[in-house]
Amino acid sequence: MSSLRIVSVLAPILLIGSSSFAQKSAPAKPEPDVLIFTNGDQLTGHLIRVAAGNVVFKSDMAGELTISIDKVKELRSGAEFAALRKGKPSQSNLVAEGNVHFAADSVTITPRSAPAVALPAKELGYLVDAPTYDREVNHEIGFRHGWAGSVTGGATIVRSTDNTTSFTAGIALARVVPSVTYLPTRNRTTFNLIETYGNATSKVIPPPTTGSGLPTSTLTKTSIFHSDAERDQYFNPRLYALADISFDHDYAQGLNLQEIYGGGIGYTAIQTAKQQLDLKADLHYERQSLATGPSPNLIGTIFGEAYKHTLPHTIVFTESANFIPAWNEPADYSAMLTAALTLPTYKRLSTSLAVTDNYLNDPALYYDKNSFQFVAGFTYALK
Repeated sequence: MSSLRIVSVLAPILLIGSSSFAQKSAPAKPEPDVLIFTNGDQLTGHLIRVAAGNVVFKSDMAGELTISIDKVKELRSGAEFAALRKGKPSQSNLVAEGNVHFAADSVTITPRSAPAVALPAKELGYLVDAPTYDREVNHEIGFRHGWAGSVTGGATIVRSTDNTTSFTAGIALARVVPSVTYLPTRNRTTFNLIETYGNATSKVIPPPTTGSGLPTSTLTKTSIFHSDAERDQYFNPRLYALADISFDHDYAQGLNLQEIYGGGIGYTAIQTAKQQLDLKADLHYERQSLATGPSPNLIGTIFGEAYKHTLPHTIVFTESANFIPAWNEPADYSAMLTAALTLPTYKRLSTSLAVTDNYLNDPALYYDKNSFQFVAGFTYALK
C-alpha cells in the first residue's frame, strides 16, 4: 500500500479522534443560577449573597438586584456558599458549605463530599460565597492587612516684601473587620495624623533710622500638629467599647504637647449606605505641657461625635466635634471641630477643603485661646 493511500485511510480516523478528545477535554459551561419569585417570574444569573433578610442576585438581563427573601419561591445555585444561622457570623454558627437550593421555606446545602444539610429559612442569617467566608470569618486577618485610607497635602508659597512658606500634610487610615459591609463589624482601628508647618517674614517698613540703617524683618512661625488612634470592639452592630490616644501641639496657643490616654463607649446612631453618625464618650488621663505657666495633669472626658455623608457625584462630607471637660480642673476644658469636603477630581485623586478649629480655654500665658485653620489641597485615596 502506498504512503498516499495510508494517509488517506488514517486521516478521517485521526480527525474523528481529535474531535472526540477536544469535546471531552473542554470544560462544561456551568449552569446559571436560577431565582423564581412567588408570582412565578424567573431570573437567571448569579447569586451574590443573602444577608439581612435580602437576596442579592445579579441577573443576566436586569443587573444586580436586592430582593426580600419572602418574595423568593425557589433559588438554585451550583456555586459554593457558606450558610450561617442568624447571629454574629462565626465558625460556631456555620451550617455547611456547598451548593444551594432554597425552596418551600427550607434551605438545603449540598457539600461536595458530605450529605446534604437542610435548614429552615427563618433560621438562615447569611449565605456568603466560600472564598469571602474563608477570608473574613474563618481566618483572623493580620494587623498589617485590610487598611484603607488617604493622604492629603497642600502648600502656600509667597515671595515678595512678605515671604511666606506653609505646608500641610496628613494621613488617615482605617481598618474594619470584616472588610465587607454586609457582615456586622467585629472591630475597627483608625489612625490620623496631620501637620501644618510654616513661617513668614515681613520687612519692617519704614526701616529703623538708628544703628546700621539696614532693613530688618520680623519672623512668625506656624506649627500645628495632631495625631490620634482609636480601637473599637463591637458588642453588636451599633454598640462598641473603645480605647483612644491622641497628641496635639499648637505653637499658636503655646501648647508644647497635649497627651490623652483613655477608654470609653461608642454608639452608631445612624448607619445607612450614605450616612453614618457615631456618638462617643470616654474617661481619660490628660497632660498639657505649656510654653508658659503651669503644665496641668487632668482627668477628663471626651464627648464626641463623628459624621460622614456621601453626597451626589461621590462628593464626601465629613465632620467631627469633641468637647473635653476636665473634672479636676474645670477651667482647663477644651474643644475641637473639624469639617471637610472631598470632591473627586481624577481617579483616586480628589480636591479637599477643610476647616479645623481648636479651642483651649486656659492656654499658655499671653497666647490666644482659639486657633483656626482653613486648608485647601489634594487627597489621594490609598485603597
